[in-house]
Amino acid sequence: MADRSAPSCHLRLEWVYGYRGHQCRNNLYYTAAKEIVYFVAGVGVVYSPREHRQKFYLGHQDDIISLALHPERVLVATGQVGKEPYICVWDSYTVQTVSVLKDVHTHGIACLAFDLDGQRLVSVGLDSKNTVCVWDWRKGKLLSMAPGHTDRIFDISWDLYQPNKLVSCGVKHIKFWSLCGNSLTPKRGVFGKTGDLQTILCLACARDEVTYSGALNGDIYVWKGINLVRTIQGAHAAGIFSMNACEEGFATGGRDGCVRLWDLNFKPITVIDLRETDQGYKGLSVRSVCWRGDHILVGTQDSEIFEIVVHERNKPFLIMQGHCEGELWALAVHPTKPLAMTGSDDRSVRIWSLIDHALIARCNMEEPIRCAAVSTDGIHLALGMKDGSFTVLRVRDMTEVVHIKDRKEAIHELKYSPDGNFLAVGSNDSSVDIYGVVQRYKKVGECIGSLSFITHMDWSSDSKYIQTNDGNGKRLFYRMPSGKEVTNKEELKGVQWASWTCVSGVEVNGIWPKYSDINDINSVDANFIGQVMVTADDYGIVKLFRYPCLRKGAKFKKYLGHSAHVTNVRWSHDHQWVVSIGGADHSVFQWKFVPDRKLKDSLHIAPQESLVDSNSDESDSDQSDVPELDSEIEQETQITYRRQVYKEDLPQLKEQCKEKRKSAASKRRERAPGNSIRLHFVHGYRGYDCRSNLFYTQTGEIVYHVAAVGVVYNRQQNTQRFYLGHDDDILCLAIHPLKDYVATGQVGRDSSIHIWDTETIKPLSVLKGYHQYGVCAVDFSADGKRLASVGIDDNHTIVLWDWKKGEKLSAVRGSKDKIFVVKINPYMPEKLITVGIKHLKFWRRAGGGLIGRKGCIGAMGRADTMMCAVYGWTEEMAFSGTSTGDVCIWRDVFLIKTVKAHDGPVFSMHALEKGFVTGGKDGVVALWDDTFERCLKTYAIKRAALAPGSKGLLLEDNPSIRAISLGHGHILVGTKNGEILEVDKSGPVTLLVQGHMEGEVWGLATHPHLPICATVSDDKTLRIWDLSPSHCMLAVRKLKKGGRCCCFSPDGKALAVGLNDGSFLIVNADTLEDLVSFQHRKDVISEIRFSPGAGKYLAVASCDNFVDIYNVMSSKRVGICKGASSYITHLDWDIRGKLLQVNTGAKEQLFFEAPRGKKQTIPTLEVEKIGWASWTSVLGSCCEGIWPIIGEVTDVTASCLTSDSKVLATGDDFGFVKLFRYPAKGKFGKFKRYVAHSTHVTNVRWTYDDSLLVTVGGADTSLMLWTYEMEGHRDSRQCDSEESDLDSEEDGGYDSDVTRENEINYTIKALSTNIRPMFGIKPHLQQKEPTLDERQGVVR
Repeated sequence: MADRSAPSCHLRLEWVYGYRGHQCRNNLYYTAAKEIVYFVAGVGVVYSPREHRQKFYLGHQDDIISLALHPERVLVATGQVGKEPYICVWDSYTVQTVSVLKDVHTHGIACLAFDLDGQRLVSVGLDSKNTVCVWDWRKGKLLSMAPGHTDRIFDISWDLYQPNKLVSCGVKHIKFWSLCGNSLTPKRGVFGKTGDLQTILCLACARDEVTYSGALNGDIYVWKGINLVRTIQGAHAAGIFSMNACEEGFATGGRDGCVRLWDLNFKPITVIDLRETDQGYKGLSVRSVCWRGDHILVGTQDSEIFEIVVHERNKPFLIMQGHCEGELWALAVHPTKPLAMTGSDDRSVRIWSLIDHALIARCNMEEPIRCAAVSTDGIHLALGMKDGSFTVLRVRDMTEVVHIKDRKEAIHELKYSPDGNFLAVGSNDSSVDIYGVVQRYKKVGECIGSLSFITHMDWSSDSKYIQTNDGNGKRLFYRMPSGKEVTNKEELKGVQWASWTCVSGVEVNGIWPKYSDINDINSVDANFIGQVMVTADDYGIVKLFRYPCLRKGAKFKKYLGHSAHVTNVRWSHDHQWVVSIGGADHSVFQWKFVPDRKLKDSLHIAPQESLVDSNSDESDSDQSDVPELDSEIEQETQITYRRQVYKEDLPQLKEQCKEKRKSAASKRRERAPGNSIRLHFVHGYRGYDCRSNLFYTQTGEIVYHVAAVGVVYNRQQNTQRFYLGHDDDILCLAIHPLKDYVATGQVGRDSSIHIWDTETIKPLSVLKGYHQYGVCAVDFSADGKRLASVGIDDNHTIVLWDWKKGEKLSAVRGSKDKIFVVKINPYMPEKLITVGIKHLKFWRRAGGGLIGRKGCIGAMGRADTMMCAVYGWTEEMAFSGTSTGDVCIWRDVFLIKTVKAHDGPVFSMHALEKGFVTGGKDGVVALWDDTFERCLKTYAIKRAALAPGSKGLLLEDNPSIRAISLGHGHILVGTKNGEILEVDKSGPVTLLVQGHMEGEVWGLATHPHLPICATVSDDKTLRIWDLSPSHCMLAVRKLKKGGRCCCFSPDGKALAVGLNDGSFLIVNADTLEDLVSFQHRKDVISEIRFSPGAGKYLAVASCDNFVDIYNVMSSKRVGICKGASSYITHLDWDIRGKLLQVNTGAKEQLFFEAPRGKKQTIPTLEVEKIGWASWTSVLGSCCEGIWPIIGEVTDVTASCLTSDSKVLATGDDFGFVKLFRYPAKGKFGKFKRYVAHSTHVTNVRWTYDDSLLVTVGGADTSLMLWTYEMEGHRDSRQCDSEESDLDSEEDGGYDSDVTRENEINYTIKALSTNIRPMFGIKPHLQQKEPTLDERQGVVR
């Protein structure tokens, strides 16, 4: 099998040739260490002239276009372009990020400036408003923002003599800003008659409100306050691009190539004309100046940096050169010397020494150059031009040998043959011409097989063949020198290629991502000896692959620095270096090749910090196909939390149904019922896709979540209290270090995190606005002030909050794959760790961003999927649990060892004072010492260990453990099967809470005369629950298939269960043993019902559109009800047991005679007169009012009528449980509504005495019990009821203006989501002031 892993060698950026002079200004400074800081492409460069050494800052992912130096001259701020550009503040000494400022600007950041004491930074955007922002850069916090100007702003500066004042200038304006509080207010400069209104390019502030500015015509404008007071005419002959203030005065630089020095009162001191010096040339234009002591730094438009010593001002020292503006495509390396040749659209060809890091020769040509090649003996240099000609020069003195033009279109590739006899020239005319070198470049052959422009070529080692690639991605072969195409592939079997620079071919299949446009890799070069190759692509990335690389989607190492497209890349002759060139950034990068590094060195090389995952979550990993995921994890990664409709969409949906509302409001509608329900107990715990979501509170209660409910469970009294602030599935829960507050995160379009108090059950803070679709992990810091959260959006965004203030501190894209856990370092709240699918990253906060470093595995192991993580006993130590059962021990970012802890994934870990506890898929809880050296004790969760006080039964031995926490002398364990267990240190296990496992719960039946109910679910279990205060699961039976319905017989002795494969069973209601089973259908059995009275008949409805009627006594099918056009959803018998009412998925209400099943047509009025044994139907005139206004979007899935026929309870797809008065005639009846289930309520049933309503919640797997409270009964504190979809009572009596005003729509999108009040009753529902006794009636 071809190796798809990444190579073990790597590249290190050693030198960058060039400086960004075009379209930028004021971007070149001396640091405190007398180093020079500037930028080129996407790299910040710190150059030490003394040591002739460069350091690089690589935190950006696109062109840097602005730079500011902190007043202490160590820190540097740089701003980039891009769709979501950011500012990095970094240390010029260590070249590490200090802070990231993001999420405000768009398009790019045009200018930056620090204030006098360096605390604040101002930035100007490239957006249409040229937004000006002021930052507290250390915190990454935006202090103020205002639109800058309608046109470009070129420079901005703080007034260094007055606090809170700034000046900005640009196209035809100058503005004086004052910052007061958080508002920035500008005043425009008044030009008056003193000078022409014109574009101001640069400025500097002086004492006494004086501002000096450089104008486009070369004058200097002097301002006092906001008025122009004088001009210094002709300071420069053309535009003044740069002005720099220092202790001695001011330096200015202009388009005329001059640098002028002025004293503090702007009297001229001296002028230096760079065009007149030895290094000067016509058209030299100065873009940046920096004056320090007796040294002046000058940056030019054409990418040069000069250093001038003031006393020898006519001998400037050229310290950096690069290509000028225009695309750079041509690159060749010398065959025997460490030299690289480049040629560009600036028409120059340049030769660089890779050892001295310097330009050693330069020659200007007539035409833009597109490609280059050096002959095998190193004597000739051939250049292909944009106009279709090519020129050959002598390398020694750059004199011309020949100039030949045979083609009209650009020459894109040329190469000398290995024997030195021929030169092949490929043009955009789709042909390759062959020239004889010795015959003074006479044309000797022509290859014409391509239909598109020629992009790449290689010669065979014996010079007898060439291979070409063209724009269509075709690879062709030709015989040399005639140029005849080779069609017989046999002929090429043994051919060795002298070089490999082609992008298509079997050997390089792996360089292509699995789905990719064939033109986005521009260049390849193979190093046959090292068996690696390097590629250059359109995303600014240089990649290192193994060679040959046969299978698509191979792994690689990637290197950023070039901003836009990298046009060419080559190995040096001795494979010591790689040279790459950037198109638009026209810079030359030289990378040192570091062969497979030895183990001992690997620890000294710190991994590159990354702010950016360029272009995708691609590779950089050292292995190809990571081992198969564990089945459970696989399942979990496939769960989607996206909803068709979110609860937040309700207000908008209702708005769309405005017409319906109006018609409804005009009709007299039934009042909402007076009675109400209150959530009393919930069976269930969400373990199947969550972890570490179960804790002891301060008072020894247990807090966890299921569906949309936060539950606080008192295990002594077996009672629960509920936090009902969420309106959709809660996916994560974390507890404050003091164990009194809890944070929970939910699913939602703009999902929220609630922090609430477990004692009072009141919300303390709600955080939203940053996570899409849902929040999957949260964690408090050790001081409890911060909270970290991770979203389930595509980037798994990580956010750090100051939760009390509700303020986002920092955010970053986490990973493309799912993240399971985030943990804040308990010793340093600025650091965090995240783990997930093939992901483990250590983050540190830098202002508004977070900087991540991948865990460094070294040769120890392979990047595995991590399921959990904790910090250890010092700030450096961290521990993570893998999907293969190991615990990885990390110091800083390095893996130091792994310990085998479990069979199968380690899902949960918990750090103790002295040691750790882990839990895994193998159902074992293990206690460890503080170094993971020894396992001190293990507890297996087995049925045999269950203590007598348990509230249910274990479904299986060793269930997969998803959460562990310790306290109160016990270990609390949450399992994937929805059980919460308390393990005593001595071994016995008590089951406290239990619910169904993963899969939807639909089947629900209440017992005819006992407080018992039965449920059946897709998890293939049938369960019996005790609804009396003991709240436990009495019995459970595993079924061969999942089930969707069940029903007790009228005497309560038998229980019928319909299964998903079309069969059904009747079991003994006490022992759950089979009595009979049948299978007549293929599709799901959707509803099953015994006839009333003696229970003689059993009606069985299926999704095949039929209802079968069985005689229970003789166990025979006696009738079939046909005629439904869709699947059957609901069934009810009449009191006599002679008539069946059926609802179908097509919203039909049908009637059949029993037992034969003959279809009957019954008029509406008659239906109302019939006495029904039960009412669970959702159709018909009696329950017309239960369908909401937005009935098209959501379905009412279930209903159930109380035995006194007064109140109808319904469940719907929105997760609402509603109470209506019965009969609910007329559309859109009023109701009371309750939220606790998350997505859809699949079934609702009243108990035999109407004292409880029992509901099941589909995918949230929970069974909820609600107590039924009569009108006037102690007003329920948690009355969550919203009156109905329409709030206006039947009150006319509006004045016409008021009516109109009432209908005006002020919906603001961001605010249209309502946070439900948790307590209290709306004023119009309050009946009387409660007495003191009633007030104290809180159930604890």
